Amino acid sequence: MPSIPPLPSFRGQGRARTPLPRIPVPTARAVVDCAIYLDGKRLPGRFSHADAMAEVRNRGNGFVWVGLHEPDEYQMADIAKTFDLHPLAVEDAVKAHQRPKLERYDDTLFLVLRTVSYVEHELHSISEIVETGDIMVFTGPNFAVTVRHGEHTGLAGVRKELEGHPEQLMFGPGAVLHAVADHVVDSYIEVAHAVENDIDEMEEEVFTPRTQVTIESIYQLKREVVELRRAVNPLQIPLQLLGHKPDLPLPKEIRRYLRDVADHHTTVAERITDFDESLSELISAALAKIGVQQNTDMRKISSWVAIAAVPTMIAGIYGMNFDTMPELRQVWGYPVVLVVIATICTGLFVTFRRNNWL
Repeated sequence: MPSIPPLPSFRGQGRARTPLPRIPVPTARAVVDCAIYLDGKRLPGRFSHADAMAEVRNRGNGFVWVGLHEPDEYQMADIAKTFDLHPLAVEDAVKAHQRPKLERYDDTLFLVLRTVSYVEHELHSISEIVETGDIMVFTGPNFAVTVRHGEHTGLAGVRKELEGHPEQLMFGPGAVLHAVADHVVDSYIEVAHAVENDIDEMEEEVFTPRTQVTIESIYQLKREVVELRRAVNPLQIPLQLLGHKPDLPLPKEIRRYLRDVADHHTTVAERITDFDESLSELISAALAKIGVQQNTDMRKISSWVAIAAVPTMIAGIYGMNFDTMPELRQVWGYPVVLVVIATICTGLFVTFRRNNWL
């Protein structure tokens, strides 16, 4: 009778699992707003991004503005197919925490901006002070696509304000790019002003006599300033290119507005650099103050130790078991020793007090 081969053992082996297919989320879930603008005015009605683009192409004028919030790669691929976006730019738009930059793909501009937001906090709290996010802007001849990452980077106010100025929207998608860049730089100014107030309060506390300095809070504030500088400073080159490079597909008037935005950005970037230098000096001052406080504490401790050493030394001497010691058998010996101890301790206390050690 033929032997039956043993069944294979799966002990200690992991069973391979077929990954479940991912169900694509509709692109409409990532679309915050989609509108058609004709002659500076928004057309009534609701449109999908594909229908809006088809409508603009049929009319031959106007442009589409689509706002997206944290789209995934499938949703962004759908948007890219409709607006013919470059795959490299699409890949950057899906991933957050991009470095500010400006890229050109034929007639399409791709601008990456870092956004910042100030978090209310206690002065000595060791917590996050500056939150960052991302906004990506695609502009073409007849479309503008904004992609934002982060909860504080809403552009609803920018769209509403821009729709209140039809003369700006008549410049086309470039007006959207300028409005977004201007909004981001204005937020830089607001955050820089709030951080400056924190630095002023910290300086006042450090240089106030007889105050306890928390060096950790200063280090935390410096770290947040470094984060702010990394978000703000790299945007300088893209703004300079947008304002001074005439071959970019932007109206001349929009380039003028962008030069003004670049000037504001330069001002706030210089202020942030000053913050970094001020905090470095503040850390040095705080460390020096802590050193002085430690020296003062050590002098006080040393003074009390010196005073306490007198009775300890005398008591130690008379605690030795010898029969022949001065004043050992005298009736007045004990009071005399107490008077001597009190006199020496009082003299030391007065001396230390005059020298500001106590």
